[in-house]
Amino acid sequence: MFKHISDVLKEKEGEKVSIRGWVYRERTSGNIHFLVIRDATGVLQCAVKKDKVDEKSWATAEQAYIESSIEITGTTKKDARAPGGLELQAERVVLVSKGEPFPISKDLSDEFLLDVRHLWLRSQKITNIMKARHHIVNYLREFFDKEDFYELAPPIITKSQCEGGATLFEMDYFGEKAYLTQSSQLYAEVFIFGLEKVYVLAPSFRAEKSRTVRHLAEYWHLEPEMAWYDQEMNMRLQENMVEYVVQKMVKEHSELLEACGRNPEELKKVRVPFPRMDYEDAIAKVNELGGKIEYGQDFGADEEAILTKELDVPLFVHHFPKEIKAFYMREDPKKPGTVLNDDLLAPRGHGEIIGGSERIWELDELLTRMKEFGLDPNGDMKWYVDLRRYGSVPHSGFGLGIERLTKWILNLDHIRDAIPFPRTITRCYP
Repeated sequence: MFKHISDVLKEKEGEKVSIRGWVYRERTSGNIHFLVIRDATGVLQCAVKKDKVDEKSWATAEQAYIESSIEITGTTKKDARAPGGLELQAERVVLVSKGEPFPISKDLSDEFLLDVRHLWLRSQKITNIMKARHHIVNYLREFFDKEDFYELAPPIITKSQCEGGATLFEMDYFGEKAYLTQSSQLYAEVFIFGLEKVYVLAPSFRAEKSRTVRHLAEYWHLEPEMAWYDQEMNMRLQENMVEYVVQKMVKEHSELLEACGRNPEELKKVRVPFPRMDYEDAIAKVNELGGKIEYGQDFGADEEAILTKELDVPLFVHHFPKEIKAFYMREDPKKPGTVLNDDLLAPRGHGEIIGGSERIWELDELLTRMKEFGLDPNGDMKWYVDLRRYGSVPHSGFGLGIERLTKWILNLDHIRDAIPFPRTITRCYP
């Protein structure tokens, strides 16, 4: 019976076990082949000694390439020099698939590794990131389950724009013009009238010609919508969610965080409440610290980095001018010209991870705002206007980029490593 490597590493010395996996590293020293085998749970060094195995096993160890799939039976032995402090003294080696010489060796350039992404995903670096991403998404779902939210499935193909026509991917839908969704928010709002608190987790697509370390053309978008929530309640939900996920990662997966290059001690500081800053004050702060931005402009990566470079926790920036934000954001009656919204900026320059707002819920205000944005309330968005005609209620919501959250939590250099197959302005392969 085969065991996972993580279980073998817990064994006592002298136990006979069988493992299977892929050759991660190999070297020869005299009449010994050292094969480091990996599986989904870890790596284990196996010593294949010529005088301890049959000829076929010895020949197999000699012929195996990096990434050859293999089965090994042997006896455990303590060895402080081996990964995990345990070595497997091989007694039998079976080659399942020798394959060909693995192409990833000396060339580790970014472009080459993206060309062979389907193979690079086997690397320990990306494997650990994907494990961490899995847990992050699970904890997000766990949080919303505890808060009595319902998860729903939105359409990916739509005729409605959400964030503006300039960044839409257009497609031919059986002779009609349609788009890949920029956001599922508008559809999520549909469900609050029956279920009150809902969220969707689905891909979103933005045709932004951006080459930054935090932009993707296709990304995974978590979008909750809540009936009866004002903007203050919305922001508290956001910070509680972030704290929950981060602290669960620290508590349950500190070793994985360290394997990804993130010090768990730094993340222990991520506790609510998060600091808040009015947009107008944030503009002044950026300029005070050497940046250059005018009131009425949105923040870019440089400005967000200036605001967060000394912070250990995320920062809320709120009350942006309504002219630079989406049509559905409600104007603050106490501060006309601004909307009841927030951008949540991750510490140390990782940038915006959440955008949220109180939604316009009254029909007259929505019709006025749509007119200002040049949107036809009787066109492809008529269904959205209908939501305000029949029993509308105050509500709010937000959008979280899964890859941006993962990038920050793991302190990654580039967002492309937070998703298995990154889609950017220059890449749609493999």
